[in-house]
Amino acid sequence: MRRAFAAAAHETGLEQIVGLSQWLAGPNHPALMSRQLWLIDRMFAALPSIAHTVINPGFFADSPYMEMMPFAAHLGVFPLPVAGESRNAPPSVADIARVAVAALVDPARHAGKSYRPTGPKLLSVTEMVAIISRVVGHNVRHVKSPLWMFYKAAKAEGNESILLSGLKHYFQDHNRGAFAVGAPNDTIRELTGKDAEDFETVARRHAALPQSRQSFRVRLAVFARFIVVPILPGFDPVAYERAQEQPVPLTPHLALDDAAWKASHGVEASFTVDTTPKEAHA
Repeated sequence: MRRAFAAAAHETGLEQIVGLSQWLAGPNHPALMSRQLWLIDRMFAALPSIAHTVINPGFFADSPYMEMMPFAAHLGVFPLPVAGESRNAPPSVADIARVAVAALVDPARHAGKSYRPTGPKLLSVTEMVAIISRVVGHNVRHVKSPLWMFYKAAKAEGNESILLSGLKHYFQDHNRGAFAVGAPNDTIRELTGKDAEDFETVARRHAALPQSRQSFRVRLAVFARFIVVPILPGFDPVAYERAQEQPVPLTPHLALDDAAWKASHGVEASFTVDTTPKEAHA
């Protein structure tokens, strides 16, 4: 489909493409989606006479974090399969959209550029949960849910298989600190003239949505949704990728294990990540 779009863009004289890519995208990443996004970025960049701008955020504040808001608001749990101390500076989808608009209204200025919008502050998952607790008015506990269960819930929510197949690797990247690299930054302010929304602002917006508002009926619905997850159909990422028959790198690497990714993202070659559990340092 994207090859068809590229051909149509060239034939119709399209002037500009602003593409939503991914911070982790690279030719050696174990996730099929990340490899495809890296390839698409280069395919669009090679189109003659078309201004091309890449927007490559990490995990958004709205997804996956705020997708857990109904469980936090009604059940006091935040089920996300990442380590509590791993950090990110997640941007809001509204800010990502504003960056895209800024690039679209000035093609010449932004042609050939790559922008990574972030939120204003690096936060651990534990700190995010503390903010959510303040927003919903009661204590919320981070539960590092099993990946197989997260697959079931994400599949039930309608997430595409190509995204699901990469989640295992994205959560590993999160734990290893890939989203903390180069964050926070001033991209949103520099391109839009406004400060990035902070995590609490995004959390309050999601807490005000109908599925997170306090009522017996909604709480019962969220509880039913929560307890039914274990019996939902699962997802096998290995079987999915095998069925795609896509080429795979000889030596796939997570972002911070990939020298080429680190070089292209401004990470020093000597950069290492401490993956030792926090309690082991005590």
